[in-house]
Amino acid sequence: MFEHLNAVPPDPILGLISAYNEDPNPSKIDLGIGVYRDDSGTTPILRSVREAEKILLDTQTTKTYLGPAGVAGFNSAMTDLLFGPASDVISQKRVCTIQTPGGTAGLSVAAHLIQTARPEAGVWASDPTWANHLAIFPSAGLEMHSYPYFDSEKKSLLFAEMMQALEQRGPGDIVLFHACCHNPCGVSPNPEQWEAVSSLAAERGFTPMVDIAYMGLERGVEEDSLAVRLFTDKCPEVIVASSCSKNFAMYRERVGALSIVCASERKANDVATVINSLTRKNYSMPPSHGPAVIDIILHSEELTGLWLQEVNGMRDRINNLRKTLSDKITASGISRDFSFLERQTGMFSFLGLSVEQVQRLKTEYSIYTVNSARVNVASFNEGNMDYFVEALAAVL
Repeated sequence: MFEHLNAVPPDPILGLISAYNEDPNPSKIDLGIGVYRDDSGTTPILRSVREAEKILLDTQTTKTYLGPAGVAGFNSAMTDLLFGPASDVISQKRVCTIQTPGGTAGLSVAAHLIQTARPEAGVWASDPTWANHLAIFPSAGLEMHSYPYFDSEKKSLLFAEMMQALEQRGPGDIVLFHACCHNPCGVSPNPEQWEAVSSLAAERGFTPMVDIAYMGLERGVEEDSLAVRLFTDKCPEVIVASSCSKNFAMYRERVGALSIVCASERKANDVATVINSLTRKNYSMPPSHGPAVIDIILHSEELTGLWLQEVNGMRDRINNLRKTLSDKITASGISRDFSFLERQTGMFSFLGLSVEQVQRLKTEYSIYTVNSARVNVASFNEGNMDYFVEALAAVL
């Protein structure tokens, strides 16, 4: 059965984790894996999550199956969070939301839904995009394409080029967007640009698909849903895959959702049955713990307020790290301009290093990042930033 199989190369991020864990250097730094870290270098459990878990443990009475859609309260709370409780798509019952095992599963279910609805559809993603996007959609039998997005020289958005490319898309095309905190480049459209993109989607008739994995870490929870809301205001159909890993720091609980906006309530009900059929053949039933915790948080005014404070704290810390790192690089005498770090948002940025320089950081200084030199800014702290800047100066 398996004798013809050969080992496949490890995922670049997972390979870095193993190498980092085996490295005995006490000064080692992991800049690869995309998890939020605090000043001590750990990924904390949020206070709001701890409080909600206590409530859940005291009140939960069964471990029976949830049903294919998952925790109903979680689904309704996420729908309100993403689209706004006063949204027309909610009042018109044009959106169906299901809980998925992480945002990745949400994307995967969406891919299989697209393949079921229109097998010939192409998916257009930004260049660059999250590496797993390039695996998820082809694995469902969909063809992937790219549109211009990131100017690697100026470290900014290629907005005119992106719009020119999207003007060529139309009905039957799926165009994938990062709602905020673009992974891996840290560059997002501004509100005026999102207005233009969403208007173009309505004009051209392509279907927007929004991956929102970092809500709250760019400008705020409400503000970071702008792309989702603009698309749903203007387009009859929108696909939204959301993740709670980052903003609730519930990585290992695998909490995500898939929301499908349809042209009518009847069609939303039809789509929900198709999704349930797809998930039944995949993971059958979704997990409970993480979504049940978030259900409690988002239906408690006190815990929601605490959670929003914690999200704001994470965002402010990342932004302060960006400024501090940029300032330290400038003060070190490095001639290359890294001020883009302060202008970008979210956890990730490209440093613009060569593969050789990335390898030197790893072998000579035990600083681990992927070959593209994408770094997780949240992995920096007062204890490792000066060491990193010294190493950066050396390899440059």
